[in-house]
Amino acid sequence: MSADLLLSKLDGVKRTGEGRWIARCPAHADKRASLSIRELDGGRVLVHDFAGCSVHEVVSAAGLEISDLFPLRPSDPSHTGKPERRPFPATDILRAIGFEALVVACAASAMATGEPLGLADRERLRLAASRIQEALRAGGLNHG
Repeated sequence: MSADLLLSKLDGVKRTGEGRWIARCPAHADKRASLSIRELDGGRVLVHDFAGCSVHEVVSAAGLEISDLFPLRPSDPSHTGKPERRPFPATDILRAIGFEALVVACAASAMATGEPLGLADRERLRLAASRIQEALRAGGLNHG
């Protein structure tokens, strides 16, 4: 399969580069594009939701199966099967976590002025930090 089948099932699709797109995740009420899609040369389609939905949840919500993301195995003996080091470019990761960074910046600004964060604000800050860490892991950018 090419990414076209999946992309046809998604809303808010924007091309971010050759074989790369972002879209709103069908598995949750996404207001901003948190879903990154990448089609590799071999036809495999990589999917990552920076808001935290699993690939299974995303694919199921789109009415597809996990197997739809992968073409039949090629009989090409030069195919090594090694995964790519960074399946998602840093620009896609930054686009996906931009709002989360804004949440962290607002909380930092409030704390710098001595303003206490309420329970809801602290929970939202924890969620933003978690999403940023997950995005870094997905991009192979975590350092600890």
